[in-house]
Amino acid sequence: MVLKTKPEACFVDNKYCPGCGHGIINRLVAEVLEEMGEDKKAVGTIAVGCASLMPDTFGIDCIQAQHGRAAAVAVGVKRCRPDNMVFSYQGDGDALAIGFSETMYAAIRNENITVIFVNNGNFGMTGGQMAPTTLEGQKTTTSPMGRDISATGAPLNVINMMKTLDVAFLARGSVDGNANVLKTKKFIRRAFEAQKNKKGYSFVEILSPCPTNWNMSPRNSMKHIRETVENTYELGVFVERSEDNA
Repeated sequence: MVLKTKPEACFVDNKYCPGCGHGIINRLVAEVLEEMGEDKKAVGTIAVGCASLMPDTFGIDCIQAQHGRAAAVAVGVKRCRPDNMVFSYQGDGDALAIGFSETMYAAIRNENITVIFVNNGNFGMTGGQMAPTTLEGQKTTTSPMGRDISATGAPLNVINMMKTLDVAFLARGSVDGNANVLKTKKFIRRAFEAQKNKKGYSFVEILSPCPTNWNMSPRNSMKHIRETVENTYELGVFVERSEDNA
């Protein structure tokens, strides 16, 4: 029997709310980097928001970026240190609201970085306001009657936009149960492998629960992802550049 131990990079317990998916995702990133032998030379650029708690518990080199600029900072680091594994870790408010331009142009240029994008459908740290990914009808502190897409537009599916671009890897996973956690870990590894093989831009979106701002129990938050969120945000691999078309 092999004893599963905590990755060395996760040197203390995380500080996220009970039931939050960020803690699971942090561990998956740490496990993949450790298994690939990249944890000692990885560099993470961290977003403003709940993602900013990651460096407190994650024992790799991290740079705290300005709000929305984590992808741009990651690009700068990768261009200066091309042999390092460089990733940004961002939430939906950071990456798709104030940081939408930085996110998209890194993809348009096919920069050789990896983006770990956490989609919990709201601005989690600042009070649960509506985000670009908030579902139609979803109640938030700034949409107390439910999101009205006739006024705000539809939820933003950034992978659908990126599928038209020349990028290396695009996938969407979830942490709503053991099976999807394991699939999501594989997506993260394939994204980092794309960077290691110099194929270009890789992006993994991860559907994550936010029990605090969804006003749900952790169990019901996971059920909500399975029964509701995944109807809008389909899971799977959408782009994977092969050796033939690299």
